[in-house]
Amino acid sequence: MRTSVRVGGFALGLVAVFAASLGLGQVTGVPGTAATPVADAHTEHSLSGAAEPRSEADPVPAGLQVTEDGYRLAPVSTALATDAVRPFRFRVLGPDGAPVTRYTRSHDKDLHLIVVRRDLSGFQHVHPSLAADGTWSVPLRVAAAGQYRVFADFQPAGRSEGLTLGVDVPAPGEFRPVALPAAARTATVDGYTVTLGGQLTAGSSSKLTLSVSRNGKPVTDLQPYLGAYGHLVVLRDGDLAYLHVHPDGVPGDGRTPAGPQVTFYADVPTAGTYRLYLDFQHGGRVRTAEFTAVAASSGEGTAEPGPSGSAPAGTPSATAPPAASPSAVPPSAVSPSAADEHSHE
Repeated sequence: MRTSVRVGGFALGLVAVFAASLGLGQVTGVPGTAATPVADAHTEHSLSGAAEPRSEADPVPAGLQVTEDGYRLAPVSTALATDAVRPFRFRVLGPDGAPVTRYTRSHDKDLHLIVVRRDLSGFQHVHPSLAADGTWSVPLRVAAAGQYRVFADFQPAGRSEGLTLGVDVPAPGEFRPVALPAAARTATVDGYTVTLGGQLTAGSSSKLTLSVSRNGKPVTDLQPYLGAYGHLVVLRDGDLAYLHVHPDGVPGDGRTPAGPQVTFYADVPTAGTYRLYLDFQHGGRVRTAEFTAVAASSGEGTAEPGPSGSAPAGTPSATAPPAASPSAVPPSAVSPSAADEHSHE
């Protein structure tokens, strides 16, 4: 899991592939296939919250590969269930072809599993259990049929760096796409309002501050969750390039307050649209607030959008959506699938 991670160096042409799949209108029970492996794709992380430089030889975004450095994400379950909670099983195979059974714990867990539909709805962040034979299992149900991307974020024992591998898994049934919500500064979930401050700018480290309030009052007693006051997952629209960011500071370090603000530093490589998912814990329950943000190109001017979420006319904004990308979904609402189905085990 990363304190600050850079999402790759170039975009892959997966949008056309996904668009073609939408025309089918129907998802079968055949397991999805992952993108053809290319160059290595792991990104660095630190505990400082500051961005770390990526090697020019390692330009591929995390999560776009099913295999890296001989490690492979191998689903055992061939589909996700929509009708009931059912076990989802998978293995991580090592360079020798055998299931990996020993891991280095990161943020209180040996492995973090992210499940999200290809249209960026239905986000879940869960933590499977590991059997002695190297099979991971987690009770899982998704809200709607469609093609899902499953990300495994882990560090094998004896390896100095972690890995993020991804694979497509279908949820059979009639697929009804959900439009990506427009960019907005606020999101609401279970009576909490989360406000996003800062701008995403491609090619540079962007400071993002998320402020949590409830019933109009700042929340100053956030609870640690997985060793932090918040966890931020960022996915790029189109190819779902993966970025997991942890906040600047940790609980109990003598300088990090328990809210209402949680600060992150995120690096995105390209201008374009991203979906942000903030996990935070309060009152003994983990909740997820979701945002859409648009990253400006490096060198473009940025401006804080007004209350409506739009910047002044003629001013580029890192969070204001392009005029050519209208959305029929309310911009500040958490998707029903995320609110109903999201779980943290």
